[in-house]
Amino acid sequence: MNERLFGIHGAALTLRSERMGVIASNIANAATPGYKARDIDFNAALDARLAKQRGDITTGAQAGQVWRTPTMPSLDGNTVELNREQVAFAENAVAYSATLSFVTGKVNTITRALKGE
Repeated sequence: MNERLFGIHGAALTLRSERMGVIASNIANAATPGYKARDIDFNAALDARLAKQRGDITTGAQAGQVWRTPTMPSLDGNTVELNREQVAFAENAVAYSATLSFVTGKVNTITRALKGE
């Protein structure tokens, strides 16, 4: 029902939200020795999520998750680069907002149709 109603936007909104949490976790652990920064490969995760919804393949819960490779490794083993995380967070926030606008527009269209406007 979700895929038929919202297309890919429902799954995309969920993934953008999950990615926001992963990036926020990276930022929160920027000073934690040995912490390994993670991310979500949005395209791979979205493909896996849509394939799972269609019943094409079974994917694990970790589909699309990747470990970040630091450009300047830290001496304590932490791979979080705060500037990189902040940029990724901002980009994801803009993409989340755009996806939310698509979903809101679809809901508004359906609401108007039900009201007979």
